[in-house]
Amino acid sequence: ASQATVEALIGKFWPGPITLVLPRRDIVPDLVTAGLGTVAVRMSAHPVFRAVAAACGRPLAAPSANRFGRISPTAAAHAMSELGGRIPLVVDGGATAHGIESTIVAVEGRTLRILRSGPVTREELAQYGDVQEAARGAKPNAPGQLASHYAPATRLTLVDSSRDWNTTVLSTGLLARVRVEGEDYSRFAHVEWLGEDTREAAATLFASMRRLDEAGLDAIVAERVPETGLGVAIMDRLRKAAHV
Repeated sequence: ASQATVEALIGKFWPGPITLVLPRRDIVPDLVTAGLGTVAVRMSAHPVFRAVAAACGRPLAAPSANRFGRISPTAAAHAMSELGGRIPLVVDGGATAHGIESTIVAVEGRTLRILRSGPVTREELAQYGDVQEAARGAKPNAPGQLASHYAPATRLTLVDSSRDWNTTVLSTGLLARVRVEGEDYSRFAHVEWLGEDTREAAATLFASMRRLDEAGLDAIVAERVPETGLGVAIMDRLRKAAHV
């Protein structure tokens, strides 16, 4: 990795929601990297986690607070519903600021390969190197790269518009961008609104998906969002939730 590129990214985005995949040094244990020659590192901006890390006085290695493949938690109650009985406690630092997980970037010289889209967008990274997307279907080497991930137990289907879903036999929930004037939403048993702003949509995505998943529905329908800026990361999560 180019040290100058790494230092520029750290100076701009740390502490914050970007994870850098870098060549592993001998000081990093095999257990942390699953035997890979790289290690993913991040510096959280959250004051509670920063206080814990400072008190610990050394780097921390930890998994996500959800079971494999399931919807990511964005509040302490979500983590407890996923892991209650499996862990001794949850530190409640409030709801997450961004809602979706960090952008993961493999730094390969001047090439920045996005392994997982997130709050730091392709457009923001472009001034620091040649930005490339990891090929879909490539061997996973970072969290969230499997085709099925962030998935509710209830079947989720992607549509361009709620009007594309006309089935009334099923009890269906809707994950919608914004209310369309004159549209009848009464055929949906439960509706969650993401809003027009992509920052708001990202922040509420997983919490909305979790509420729909816990509503006892037969199916969930999610409207696609435009794939620009943060919309790329939102659509990445929705495709994986829909197993497509």
